[in-house]
Amino acid sequence: MRSESIAQCLSQHRRKAFHTVCHALIPCRRSGFFEEWARTGYTGLSLERVAQTAGVGKAALYRRWPDKVSMASDLLSQVGLTMTDVEERGSLEADLQAVLLAIRRVLRHPKVRRILTDLHAEIERTPALETAIRPFQRARRERIDGLIDRAIKRRELSPLVDREMAADLIAAPLYWRLAVVGGRSDRDYIKRLARVIGAALRAGEL
Repeated sequence: MRSESIAQCLSQHRRKAFHTVCHALIPCRRSGFFEEWARTGYTGLSLERVAQTAGVGKAALYRRWPDKVSMASDLLSQVGLTMTDVEERGSLEADLQAVLLAIRRVLRHPKVRRILTDLHAEIERTPALETAIRPFQRARRERIDGLIDRAIKRRELSPLVDREMAADLIAAPLYWRLAVVGGRSDRDYIKRLARVIGAALRAGEL
């Protein structure tokens, strides 16, 4: 295979990974929004630029979303719903491993990391954005609640477990490692992290 073809294949693979996370199978204006956000940050976003990036008219965007907060709310909810939507694996550690791998699939992409870290910074400046993303945050917590419910049913966790703290404990270490520190997380790391989180959840009623 010629070097140009190899480079083209690699480029296509990276684009495919990003567009999968951002629901590329839905209209291209949506992936255009995330492309523009990753490039400029939320403060620099404009629906005009999103329309240009996606190759659609402004009117098409404004018919669906009156402003960028509305667009962010819609699209972030779809991304958030896929981050921890995993099936039962038979044990607490296996379920934790599956959730961590699902989160890692999202956070491994540089553009997604840029968007998420920018989002958390922007919430302090744009209160309406915090309100907009609350539904998708709740949806992610509900999926983690399902994991905890299964563990309680299997008698792996106490029914008195602090669910809010447990949800933070499950999500935060991997987010910090990948999005903030820029560290690596191979499958061995994920397995060890799942064991540590499982042990912490069992250690007390949190």
